[in-house]
Amino acid sequence: MQIESERLANGLRLVVVRMPHLHSVEMVCYVGVGGRNETRPTAGISHFVEHMLFRGCDGYPDSITLERAFEDIGGGANATTDVETTCYFSRLHPERLEEGARLFAALLRTPYWREMETERRIILEEAREDWNEQGEIINPDTLTNALLWPGTALGQPLIGTAESLQALASADLRGHHARYYAPANVVIVLAGRVEPDRALAAVDRAFGDWRVAGPDFTKVSLPTMQGPASVWVRDSASQINVQFALRLPWGREGSGAFPLRIWRRILSWGGGSRLMLRLREELGLTYHVEAALHLLADTGTLTIDLALQPDNLVRGVSEVLLQLRRMVEEPPAVDELARAVRNFRYDLDYSRDIPEEMAVRYGWGELVGYRRSIEQDLAAAEALTPAMMRQVAEEVVRSDRLALAVVGPWRPEQREAVERLLRQPF
Repeated sequence: MQIESERLANGLRLVVVRMPHLHSVEMVCYVGVGGRNETRPTAGISHFVEHMLFRGCDGYPDSITLERAFEDIGGGANATTDVETTCYFSRLHPERLEEGARLFAALLRTPYWREMETERRIILEEAREDWNEQGEIINPDTLTNALLWPGTALGQPLIGTAESLQALASADLRGHHARYYAPANVVIVLAGRVEPDRALAAVDRAFGDWRVAGPDFTKVSLPTMQGPASVWVRDSASQINVQFALRLPWGREGSGAFPLRIWRRILSWGGGSRLMLRLREELGLTYHVEAALHLLADTGTLTIDLALQPDNLVRGVSEVLLQLRRMVEEPPAVDELARAVRNFRYDLDYSRDIPEEMAVRYGWGELVGYRRSIEQDLAAAEALTPAMMRQVAEEVVRSDRLALAVVGPWRPEQREAVERLLRQPF
């Protein structure tokens, strides 16, 4: 596999990942804007702009014409917005690379901003998936983020609030687009059967005359969290959804960030992980429990999600807290760590056949300044020791950085019992 990078004269970066054994090309356009670039009145604007770009642009006056144009070259465009980036992507047939570049250039550069009210209604329907019948937020990620980063953009709903979505005007969207959609703030990655010279020529023809000044990002300091903290929301359901969230003391380039990726696998990665063994296989408290890692530039979260039968709430919370304490007091033995590293290596090998994963590794990595090769990750994993696992556990598992969200048919006495558990230090 060959990876090549180029920078156009206007600052746009291109990454090409040659995967000649494939019969397709994945084209991904990353823009350096997301939820953390918003304010309370503009919450959700990055996601709103993402939606609006599919409503028509130069040469493709409406969403149907644009969608059919992507279908004609073997693809189907889609997009996603997260805290730091917005991503537009489609599979292409290798024969249609030039048309794909032109399509994405039109989509990103020349939106018509049509049918905004229709799109507003669609986004509000999407947002309602995170609300209960009373209009209260029931999305665990949103609930714990508000506790981890109170009063900041990181603590806001990524999709926006009912108030912000209703208030955003066309001028707001156009201004947001004009500020952040600039060549110096964009990385395009092509992964699959593609030749670098041809890719560069196609992207340069489509994007090379784009001349817009890049944004000036202002670093915002994050508030101190006073944990442990919890939020409880009633919802009519047959189970209680629980999320534990630990705020990380560093971002993706912190000394503990990579070891934490392997540590998380030991805690929760497959049926043989500590959480699954204890809560599912031994106690039968849940069908599935999963830990996820979200690393940002300067901070991040480790979350643990599970669903419990209401009567098992207190026992389930107690067992998760116990397993977190065990990760500090009983670091993985050599064989347990070796098993996690081996499976990590297998996943790295599998990723060589998945163009979407190569696009994330080398394209998203280029945009956020965290581009790591497979070989770098493998070497770092093989250098880990049980002592390093203990050290990262001691840095991460701390009561003052813990947030808990409980959503479902809980009872007051359960809340009292759980909050007593949370006050017990790790």
